[in-house]
Amino acid sequence: MTETRELKITRYIDAPPEKVWDVMVNRQAEWFCPKPWRAEVDCQERRPGGRAEMTFYGPDGEVMPQNGIYLAWDEGHRFVTTDAAVADGDGNFTPAGPFLIAYWQVEPEGSGTRYTAGARHWTDEKLEEHKAMGFEPGWNACADQLQALCEEATAEA
Repeated sequence: MTETRELKITRYIDAPPEKVWDVMVNRQAEWFCPKPWRAEVDCQERRPGGRAEMTFYGPDGEVMPQNGIYLAWDEGHRFVTTDAAVADGDGNFTPAGPFLIAYWQVEPEGSGTRYTAGARHWTDEKLEEHKAMGFEPGWNACADQLQALCEEATAEA
């Protein structure tokens, strides 16, 4: 078996999968970074090979571009990105990074949704670097933000 060098989080969200998917992909600026950081979507070409570009902004003026491509876009279920390449929008790719392959997915579970997000790393060193950066608390904080938005939107409906 191939070593995946994977970090992941999962949780139950008390909202239907369609609602979680909608919030997950259409309101990313509201949940994709742990506060007080924020994310701005720069470009999303929601298809395999399409551009996946965001910029993260920190409370002390930090700016962290997050550029890559979509490896998969399975509408209503999951999307997968990597920073191993960047695209120019015309189908041309340039090697970059690489740090990880990341995925976000939703599955029906009871009356709600099982949300799972994870990152697979190229090397043990990158895996350890991501742990040291705070993968678990950071990605869980993002999941908390997503969960709150989804459950609030469901309660309002």
